[in-house]
Amino acid sequence: MATTKALDDLFHDMLKDVYYAEKQILKALPKMAKAAKSPELKKAFETHKAETEGHVERLSDVFDAIGKAPRGKTCDAILGILEEGKAVMEDYADSPALDAGLVASAQAVEHYEMTRYGTLKSWAKQLGHKEAVTLLDATLAEETKTDELLTKISGSTNSAAVAKAA
Repeated sequence: MATTKALDDLFHDMLKDVYYAEKQILKALPKMAKAAKSPELKKAFETHKAETEGHVERLSDVFDAIGKAPRGKTCDAILGILEEGKAVMEDYADSPALDAGLVASAQAVEHYEMTRYGTLKSWAKQLGHKEAVTLLDATLAEETKTDELLTKISGSTNSAAVAKAA
């Protein structure tokens, strides 16, 4: 007889999903920083790599807080988003639109992460995982701040792409 899965099981599964995603993002950020032409964008990617290392550590703390071992579970969504970013780097390597494409790709990653962390925080609250709520909220705030920075950078990268194309 199959056992019915509860919200706690779903919380743990999604936690494994985002843990895997963060580790994949850690691998992609140095490549994105190397590809970026704008010094501001390059610096943003390098800064976010350091933050992402902290996100992985914080997720390990969330696993500990709920009494589970930190483990990842393949996240097809992040693999697809990162693959799109890789295609932008390849297809626009010599294009003035490269940085604009990198910003768009990075924001797709940020938005994915923001939805996951927001959901996990909400579930942790419902499940009474107070320490997890605090940890997830800290990461959600950093992801939101990174997204806002990327939006700011997009103004200059988009303008540069248009100006160079004209």
